[in-house]
Amino acid sequence: MNFPENVKYSTDHEWVRVEGNEAFIGITDFAQEELGDIVFIDITTEGETVEKGEVFGSVEAVKTVSDLMMPVTGEVLEVNEELEDAPELVNKEPFEGGWIIKISIQNPEELDALMSAAEYKEFIGK
Repeated sequence: MNFPENVKYSTDHEWVRVEGNEAFIGITDFAQEELGDIVFIDITTEGETVEKGEVFGSVEAVKTVSDLMMPVTGEVLEVNEELEDAPELVNKEPFEGGWIIKISIQNPEELDALMSAAEYKEFIGK
């Protein structure tokens, strides 16, 4: 299982990679493994500001559908279009090509509440 040090982790199993005032968001390696084979990503919030803790979309796996929770407040600038034809990228490379949305961070201080890789490993018991 992969736990990159260059991202922060939420208790809802999303990751955030900050680049200036923007951030990429996806689900963790642990989350994709728990979900199983991902068949569809549904994001309907592009262009909207979504508050921390609110649903920004959903991920559909063969066995279940799970809400995606916003780890920090931000405006959804972009949805990863590659996932439309290849949702399995979230399974294959959750931290690279499998990113889900790009946002403009509204409240940078919210990043302080997220976990480091070491804290996240402890959180999930790894």
